[in-house]
Amino acid sequence: MAEDAPRRQPTLAEVAELAGVSRSVASRALNDAPHVSRAKREAVARAVRQLGYVPNPTARALATRQTGAAALVVSGEDPSIFADPFFAQVIVGASTALEEADLHLMLCLAASDRGRKRVEELFRSKGADGVMLMALREDDPLAGVAEEAEMPVVFGGRPVGPAPRWYVDVDNVGGAREATEYLVSLGRTRVAAICGRLDTEAGRARYRGYRDALLAAGLDPLPPQEGDFTESSGAAAMAALLAHRSDVDGVFAANDNMAAGALRTLRGAGRAVPADVAVVGFDDLTVAQVADPPLTTVHQPITALGREMARMLVTVINGHDPSPLILPTHLVTRSSA
Repeated sequence: MAEDAPRRQPTLAEVAELAGVSRSVASRALNDAPHVSRAKREAVARAVRQLGYVPNPTARALATRQTGAAALVVSGEDPSIFADPFFAQVIVGASTALEEADLHLMLCLAASDRGRKRVEELFRSKGADGVMLMALREDDPLAGVAEEAEMPVVFGGRPVGPAPRWYVDVDNVGGAREATEYLVSLGRTRVAAICGRLDTEAGRARYRGYRDALLAAGLDPLPPQEGDFTESSGAAAMAALLAHRSDVDGVFAANDNMAAGALRTLRGAGRAVPADVAVVGFDDLTVAQVADPPLTTVHQPITALGREMARMLVTVINGHDPSPLILPTHLVTRSSA
């Protein structure tokens, strides 16, 4: 009687198929990676028991390898965005923290369809040990890619919609509220807001802070004049504001670049700052110090934002589950208000 042929060992692909997950998720579950849901882990474990799957030690070693790099991904349209003083400070903070963890920093800009595809491939190929993702707008396709990613993703600033598992942000609402309360304390009663893009959480949150402060003071908020966080958009928003509300006596701008643009428009219109119109910005970038007049603004710890994003990412890579972090802001008074 012929001997029975040896039974073929089940494959990882068969485990994944039975568990209803991708092959990479099955691999990460078997290797106890920190960012696989409990439901998927349990599904993989059931499939392993049912099939009698035995992991291959060589494959296990390959699956658990690390790249030694972390990526900072910015979703934006302008290739020069990394030259913006805000992002430059974020990079300084992130690179310092990653250096302490012996991780290299990769910079990726999703500024076009091609750029987004490259970032999506980074997620799929696990070309980094983790990703810091910034500047997402509402309905940005990268948000969905990040949600399905099989690597740690830490957000710099909350995206619009449900809060992600890991993020670092600043107190946008509280900072904007403090700025507007300061304008009201100066006796300004017709205070306008030049807000950032309203398809970003930062733009919405800073407008909420402005609105809440005016309502608490018994004053009526004005409809937002939307900019895109650039100096030129602040100048245009201020011009539109003067055309519709020439009696405005205070302006909160949602970042220093837009505030600088507003100052330029006010100067061109013959409005004295702060005698006729007091102006407050947000960020406390170098432009606030060199503006004419120097800009009263809300200081946010930008370098610390980058540093804490990187530290949180390293914590997740090491298998822990940190809580989201909100960094404080404070008002810096200068000559514009």
